[in-house]
Amino acid sequence: MKRHTGQIRSHLVSDIESMARAIAGIQRETGEIPWSEGGKTDPWDHVESAMGLSVGGFYEEARRAYGWLSEIQLPDGAFWAAWRDGRPDERRKDANMTAYVAVGVFHHFLVTGDLAFLSRMWPTVAKAVDFAVSLQAPDGQIYWSMDENGKVAENALLTGSSSIFLSIRCGLAIASRLKQLKPKWEFALRKLGGAIAHRGHLFDESKNRYSMDWYYPILCGAVTGEAAHARFEAHWDEFVVPEWGVRCVSDRPWVTMAESSECILALSAAGRHEDAEKIFSWIRDSRYDDGFYWTGLTVPDSVIWPEERTSWTTAAVILAGDALNGWTAGADVFSHAFWEPARGHAAAETRERAVAG
Repeated sequence: MKRHTGQIRSHLVSDIESMARAIAGIQRETGEIPWSEGGKTDPWDHVESAMGLSVGGFYEEARRAYGWLSEIQLPDGAFWAAWRDGRPDERRKDANMTAYVAVGVFHHFLVTGDLAFLSRMWPTVAKAVDFAVSLQAPDGQIYWSMDENGKVAENALLTGSSSIFLSIRCGLAIASRLKQLKPKWEFALRKLGGAIAHRGHLFDESKNRYSMDWYYPILCGAVTGEAAHARFEAHWDEFVVPEWGVRCVSDRPWVTMAESSECILALSAAGRHEDAEKIFSWIRDSRYDDGFYWTGLTVPDSVIWPEERTSWTTAAVILAGDALNGWTAGADVFSHAFWEPARGHAAAETRERAVAG
């Protein structure tokens, strides 16, 4: 496993390997990674699971996961929102679920330095990001989906649009390394970033009770600096349960390991490492013996719910651990400093040379 910065904790390294092995254990021969054994698959969580495999050193399994996405991609670049037993289970084209392949592919490249993989996946990434950008509204937000008949659902989700912001960023980073020009993506990114950072009224406000709407604008890098710190402080007590983790929904007594891990990523991205370490310490042991993490835990009665062993939850914890400990250069995907135009580009080139060497 490639290590690049940070203080390595040897006991966590062995944990990460067992967690990645658990994810690989439910991966199908096609490369598909379902939510859980016998469960459905959605493209976004599939990518997150593949990212967990990359961090854990399961490179071939990660490449197979991305290969599966190339196989199932629709002619317009989209993916169906869910699959089950090898067939489409939800014939809706979700912009966020589609675009996230760009994040996963760039992450795998940062971990491995595999330029041939990047080139091979470029057509899939380009079509996926093009599809998401095609659903951008005049004010910058991204409409969330299109049905199988081509009708667009003209409402926008803050979490989804924030995730797409990072996807476009990663798409542009891939394009740069492959000497491709995508000015339309650059324009879309600027408009989308402005909408996320300054025009919250454009997004479905009924989702504000979900913690993802709180931290995702920071996690994706659209909200940074003092604005990011102010956003954390404004809703910290609403979503963070001391000694337990981060709520999925503000009005429910339920913390989840995925939301806790993603909040850790956002905190780490913004430089709030002490807060990130604190939350990680609360969820550190919330796992089964087989490597999978609990999906969620009720507060204060401490009931594990639901009981499914989910691949994407385990992957989210892996990514949080990588962000805190710097096991791989893939952690840079979620770092605000990495994306700063001057310092980020120099850091990227230095780390990629180190991986390649």
